[in-house]
Amino acid sequence: MKSIRFIHRCLFGGLLATLVAAAAVAQDKDSFTPMPLDAGFGPMDLNPPPIPPEQIIKEFAARESEFQKALDHYTYRRVTRVQTIDDDNKVDGEYYQVDDVIFDSQGKRTEKVVYAPENTLQRVSMSPTDFHDILYGFPFVLTTEEVGEYNLKYDGKQKVDEIYCYVFDVSPKQIEKGKRYLLGKVWVDAKDLQIVVTDGRMVPDDTRKGKEDLHAPFMTWRQQIDGHYWFPVYTKGEGILHFSGGNGYMAEDVHIRNIVKYTDYKQFGSSMKIIYDGKEVTPPQAQNTPPQGQSAGKPQK
Repeated sequence: MKSIRFIHRCLFGGLLATLVAAAAVAQDKDSFTPMPLDAGFGPMDLNPPPIPPEQIIKEFAARESEFQKALDHYTYRRVTRVQTIDDDNKVDGEYYQVDDVIFDSQGKRTEKVVYAPENTLQRVSMSPTDFHDILYGFPFVLTTEEVGEYNLKYDGKQKVDEIYCYVFDVSPKQIEKGKRYLLGKVWVDAKDLQIVVTDGRMVPDDTRKGKEDLHAPFMTWRQQIDGHYWFPVYTKGEGILHFSGGNGYMAEDVHIRNIVKYTDYKQFGSSMKIIYDGKEVTPPQAQNTPPQGQSAGKPQK
């Protein structure tokens, strides 16, 4: 779910099996081993879709662009938890922070730290790419402006709870220095043509010995908040990060667990306009719980 920079401690063993190995993007950017899916995911329908995949991609990217503009007019609360887990499956370090994404008196978007207890992580530290992924990677939005940076391959149609979705493999076409990319899969609502589930990890990793900056896989679920758009509500990631050592450090495997929750979505300002499917709409009051049946996946909380 985020890049984690190694801080040496003692070597320990007996950890859980690896969910995904950290590797250089140059070696594996076209392959991804997904996290185990929840029981809400049905069998995959491999028949061709009713419209060409290229058209689906074009339309859902346009809808994602609309959503991104709408999201910029919402306030919400983000709760972030990053934990290291020992070989007895107990938490031995934690980063925890509660932030409100709000607007200041001049209407400028900003973030306010609501609660931030002492960071007790010892075997890893939060790097700049960790915070970047929390802000932009986990609530992944694939807009018209960005879709050209990715290879998308149609996998099939799959039911997520009661929602039929088109499933696409997503991988970056190339890696530009200083940029982060999704490597994984997205589930796109076949009716609303918006991403409702994202499963993958953010790349690239830095695999240089002694300077390793590695990333665990994550899954993000969205829910329909305003009757038109699907908003991120929950991210969970977990994996074993393999640090090879170097610069006097011993090799070590670190079990990471990451959880991000997004709540209290509210529209900011009465002058806000929402454009949905090319038309202006008047959304209902934003809320945290979607209408009956309007959810994707079953996150374990």
